[in-house]
Amino acid sequence: MIIAKRKPMDEIVDMVKDFNRVLVLGCRGCVSVCSAGGEREVEILASLLRLGCQKVGKKLETITGTLVRQCDREYIDGLDEWDGQYDAIVSMACGVGVNFIANLRTMTRVYPGVNTTCMGGSMEQGQWTEQCAGCGDCVLHLTGGLCPVARCAKSLMNGPCGGSVGGRCEIHAEVPCIWQSIHDRLSMLGRKEELSNIAPIRDWRTAGHGGPRTSWRDDLTI
Repeated sequence: MIIAKRKPMDEIVDMVKDFNRVLVLGCRGCVSVCSAGGEREVEILASLLRLGCQKVGKKLETITGTLVRQCDREYIDGLDEWDGQYDAIVSMACGVGVNFIANLRTMTRVYPGVNTTCMGGSMEQGQWTEQCAGCGDCVLHLTGGLCPVARCAKSLMNGPCGGSVGGRCEIHAEVPCIWQSIHDRLSMLGRKEELSNIAPIRDWRTAGHGGPRTSWRDDLTI
């Protein structure tokens, strides 16, 4: 899922300081799972925004709402429920949701309430770690299901760098070296010899560095 974290309050207050009425809009998708932008977080942010604006001598009215998803035009029309009630939207969806609303509601002022960090999973209560970089050319079938693109600090494709020590990352000593983990996992699976296969130079064009990517499913298009 996409992981996000609420922006610092001073930053959000500064975004809305010129408005009198703000819609704080949550999303019931990924950000609700990582406790960044669901219904509870929307109500908390709305309260903090009013208090923050009050501290700087500004009276702010807030209304709150959530959409099933902010990244799907099927649900964006739900915004019509609040037409005329706000001057700007603070979206607590990931950056995709903010973009989506901005694309479909060209006259709506929309601001991000969270920082989108990565695609990851919940390793334990209250902790999420990046697991996938969305690079568009998955190599997990070669690496025992563990991603060297997202989980290696250098995105190395042919084993660990010379700086890893004791199975720990050279850049972040608290993080296990993913190539050590790949080695151990392939060994347990009886596939250790596959590590001697040299991966070709990676074609990074699928990773999005050439601009926004679009995916098509001909069987789903109308």
